[in-house]
Amino acid sequence: MSIGISDEHVELASSLRKWAADLRGRELARAAEEEAGATFADAWQALTEMGVPAIGLSESAGGGGGTTLDVAVALEACAHELLPGPLLGPAVAASVLGAVPDGAVVGLALGDAVWDAPSATHVLAEVEGAWRLLPREAVDLTPVRGLDLARRFGRLRVLDPTAGEPADVTTERVRRTAVSLAAAEAAGVARWCLATAVEYAKVREQFGQKIGSFQAVKHLCAEMLETAEAVTAVAWDAAAAAGGDEVQWAFATDVAAAVAFDGAVDVAKSCIQVLGGIGFTYEHDAHLYLRRALTLRALVGDADEAAERLTAAAVAGVRRRVEIDLEGRDAQVRDEVRANVERIAALPEAGRRAAFVETGYLAPHWPAPYGLGADAVTQLVIDQELARAGLDRPDIVIAGWAVPTILEHGTDEQRERFVRPSLLGELVWCQLFSEPGAGSDLAALRTKAERVEGGWRLTGQKVWNSVAERADWGICLARTNPDAPKHRGITYFLVDMRNSEGIDVRPLREITGKALFNEVFLDGVFVPDELVVGEVDDGWRLARTTLANERVAMGSSRLGHSVERAVEIAAAGGTAAHRVRVGHAVALSTVCSLLGVRSTMRSLAGQGPGAESSVAKLLGVRSRQDGAELVVELHGDRLLLEADEELRADVWELLNTRCLSIAGGTTQILRNVAGERILGLPR
Repeated sequence: MSIGISDEHVELASSLRKWAADLRGRELARAAEEEAGATFADAWQALTEMGVPAIGLSESAGGGGGTTLDVAVALEACAHELLPGPLLGPAVAASVLGAVPDGAVVGLALGDAVWDAPSATHVLAEVEGAWRLLPREAVDLTPVRGLDLARRFGRLRVLDPTAGEPADVTTERVRRTAVSLAAAEAAGVARWCLATAVEYAKVREQFGQKIGSFQAVKHLCAEMLETAEAVTAVAWDAAAAAGGDEVQWAFATDVAAAVAFDGAVDVAKSCIQVLGGIGFTYEHDAHLYLRRALTLRALVGDADEAAERLTAAAVAGVRRRVEIDLEGRDAQVRDEVRANVERIAALPEAGRRAAFVETGYLAPHWPAPYGLGADAVTQLVIDQELARAGLDRPDIVIAGWAVPTILEHGTDEQRERFVRPSLLGELVWCQLFSEPGAGSDLAALRTKAERVEGGWRLTGQKVWNSVAERADWGICLARTNPDAPKHRGITYFLVDMRNSEGIDVRPLREITGKALFNEVFLDGVFVPDELVVGEVDDGWRLARTTLANERVAMGSSRLGHSVERAVEIAAAGGTAAHRVRVGHAVALSTVCSLLGVRSTMRSLAGQGPGAESSVAKLLGVRSRQDGAELVVELHGDRLLLEADEELRADVWELLNTRCLSIAGGTTQILRNVAGERILGLPR
């Protein structure tokens, strides 16, 4: 998915990519390879005729009246096709100046290099502490053919520092704008590299198989997807934040600087790796994109410096808050929701859960009468009003998996018996899916269910069962047809954990020293027919159930638990290196929130789910595990010498988060799934 989410942005990106592809930018770059003074005049003329450099200028200034986000969408599309010549520099200059002379190509002097030096009719530069728009005759420019074959830079010597017009801009605004728009180009580079690698992996054969079926290649492509989605998310956010709250924009651009450019370089390198020998040749275009990615990274400053600024901002209490514009679609439901929430808030705490259930606000995406069958807008309004009132929903834990299956596939009697009591917290559920020999490969389970009069007898061993020691009911998968293929012949049962004979629950002590999980042994446990959910032998399909009306959630501005803890420790001091690492942790945690926001916005736009939710799971696990480990490292040798309650809690969190890359499907299995279902790689 590209930066754009709205229908207008999706259409803009698609049309510009097709248009830019027809210009054959990579061929133009190769043709001018040895020309230090190449202006790529034909490409610039095509760009100006299309109106791309002026998209962000007001209509009164001769532009398209677009936003910085409009400009970012256009730059991403053009970078995807590596359209050569001046574009990024003039786009930054137009954004900060608000108007440029007719026909001007504004080179940007940010740092030691002048962007688009051979083409420049003007240069926006900081001269004697103030920014000026200098005409070409007031400067001496020495064009240089650098690393990027599709763009030229140069050295600047100011001949007349009083020439031209003063520019009412600050260095910080120029830098932020440059980062915001360069990140959009980085997203375009990452997208092209990912698509190129995946398409090659689908057709290239080695050892008699498509290389995309090899797990190592599949994982490399999935990791490229993770990084490309992160780059896209931060580029979108930096551009969307431009022109708004200055503190929020500064935070967004520092996240982009910490993530986007290293990310684009990594994806470009991985693209060459997937391509193998062909990717190492000069004839293939992959190195042109690596060159662009490396150049963008050099243009906008060091990622570690941005990370240090993020740490300082986080210590000062800044968090990224993305406001979702509902465009007035909330007007019909806002007053009613607010009144209901205020009524819930006014109740004693003990009575609030029942009120959540009565209003349908506990699970508004579930169908009535247990939820509201709420659309995305209504779900967000409920979340916003609950947040405004300081109310949190009760956590229904495993019931959040069991009840949707009963709602969609169960009988009326099952729904009547289980759904409302589960919402009210009167029933506690556990999950009896995993087995010692069937974790990620759940379809290999061996617990058997034998037909007896009036029902079934279940025999087998389950493992990693949280809250089984106090659960009232368990959702259980067992094999009812041993002769069927392994994804068939499985049935979905509801097991009475309190009253059934033959159940032995044994606690499992984990690496934390505590026992949160259990082993559950089933020895001829009787389950009556009325507690079979769905059809016999159809349990595998049920186990993968999600309601068609998916939960849409508001993104949180709070960083993950361990990252917040790292910020707290950084506030008390620490080395510069530690502050850099904390800043990178802040950036990754923010990326995870942004992916959730983008997924929500796709739902509001009526689009199908993108890759964000799958990527958010993978990056979220990395953020929580790396953050917890960082916190313990920040304690230094206190880890060896002290054992106060605070330190013990931090160590427990480090140890406990190791399960996150295992539970619910290992990271490696999830990357297989992402490679096959999102990228379309062969099994």
